[in-house]
Amino acid sequence: MRMKLHHTPYIARRISRDLVNCKFVEIRKTKDEITDEIEKILDADIEKEFELDEKVAEILEQQEDNIEFYNADYRQLFWLTKKRLANDFGVILNNEDRFSDMAHKILDFLWEEDYIHYTCTDNQIKNIIFSSIDEFLKGFEKADDVVMEKIKHYKRKLIPGTEEYDVVYHRLYEEELIKRGLM
Repeated sequence: MRMKLHHTPYIARRISRDLVNCKFVEIRKTKDEITDEIEKILDADIEKEFELDEKVAEILEQQEDNIEFYNADYRQLFWLTKKRLANDFGVILNNEDRFSDMAHKILDFLWEEDYIHYTCTDNQIKNIIFSSIDEFLKGFEKADDVVMEKIKHYKRKLIPGTEEYDVVYHRLYEEELIKRGLM
């Protein structure tokens, strides 16, 4: 599953929780400081993909007449163009490779900036971070489905996009994540 911007606060908290609970990791900053830095790293990675998507959309917009003339599949062209430009933007499209790269970036930052120290191999810590990301995203879809079902049967009719909807969604979502052990 693709990571989205609204996932990053939850994933960052999950990673920091897993690192704090790890017996071979020494925490040198507060959990909140670690969470904030992890979230910045995750957000930066997602922003790079947004920039790539915007560039691809711009390129395809310039070729709109040709796309219509040849009756080409826009989604397929978008993906092929994105695939071709991904390296130029530093975006990894394979989720497993991408999560592994994010785990390395997070680990490198936390170690170099003296947020954590550990008494095992780098790979063990990277695997903890990778697993946190992967497990969260697997559980996200199930939690999101449950929350959407609860909102459908909510007493008041909530309108998606409103502040009230967002508050209720995030509260229910966090409760569901806690129930599932994802936070």
